[in-house]
Amino acid sequence: MMRGGIILLLLACMALPGCRALLTEGTADAAGIAGAGIAGAVTDDATLGAAIGLGVRSVADAGLGYVQRKVHAAAQQRIATAAGALKPGDVGVWSIAHDIPIEDDERGQVTVARDFGGPGFACREIVFSVDGGTAAKPSRAFYTATVCRDGETWRWATAEPATERWGALQ
Repeated sequence: MMRGGIILLLLACMALPGCRALLTEGTADAAGIAGAGIAGAVTDDATLGAAIGLGVRSVADAGLGYVQRKVHAAAQQRIATAAGALKPGDVGVWSIAHDIPIEDDERGQVTVARDFGGPGFACREIVFSVDGGTAAKPSRAFYTATVCRDGETWRWATAEPATERWGALQ
């Protein structure tokens, strides 16, 4: 019953933009508490109970990391697709409305700085913005990346996203 309540709380939090920080920071802790509750119902051994609690916490943390990587990959693909339709020097727009609301929807502009590669190997260096803030106080951040063509599809090719943009999460 306790586990079901925590899951419902986490799902309800995902629907609220202000709860994003609570979701990302509190998921592992909530899972640890839930795991401890499960362990308490299963065993009286403190060591085994702690191991179950830590295991549940680790699984929840890994699951949240997986979902965040999927959200970031979707944003990266939108940027790569927008950049693929441009010629060097042209400016286009990109945006994404996330299916899983653990991150704000994003938008910005993208430009192709240069094309490079060889026969059968086409890549582009791009500069893109992420626009945010409010109408009264807009904000804009700029980043660079590399996208490459895979058949007819342009894909994100930068090994590591900017840590300022994504934090320590890869």
